[in-house]
Amino acid sequence: MNKLTHFNTEGRAKMVDVSEKQVTKRVAVARGSVRMLPETLQLIRDRKVGKGDVLAVAQVAGVMAAKKTSDLIPMCHPIPITGVDISFKEVGDDTIVVESTVKTTNVTGVEMEALTAVSVAMLTIYDMCKAVDKGMVLGDTYLVSKSGGKSGDYVRKMGE
Repeated sequence: MNKLTHFNTEGRAKMVDVSEKQVTKRVAVARGSVRMLPETLQLIRDRKVGKGDVLAVAQVAGVMAAKKTSDLIPMCHPIPITGVDISFKEVGDDTIVVESTVKTTNVTGVEMEALTAVSVAMLTIYDMCKAVDKGMVLGDTYLVSKSGGKSGDYVRKMGE
């Protein structure tokens, strides 16, 4: 396990100095799921949710969230995002899996941006559907993979 580097000599939180790191292409993929009533998923499919096209709005929200991550997470560096893609997959009759892919060419990675994108996209689905299904469950949010940088590539193993 790597040593945590977010603490100064007084033991207080700090933003890590990345000024000596190499610029590399970096990609991170994150995933999460929203479980809902089958009737709610059918409303989303049929685009009959009163607030509009749920997945279109969630997609835009996820992209916006990736770009604003450093405004939300105190120790994240503001970095130029070169690409964000949000996708949705239905699993069974009651779950939507949200996946984000975030890219940059920079000195630090985009794992937090990918996770934030998924989280906000899921929250947007909840927000747009809560009038018909307050019992939705947002969960299983995790980093699928990341590439680039000093620590190298990571691919999540099943069951991890």
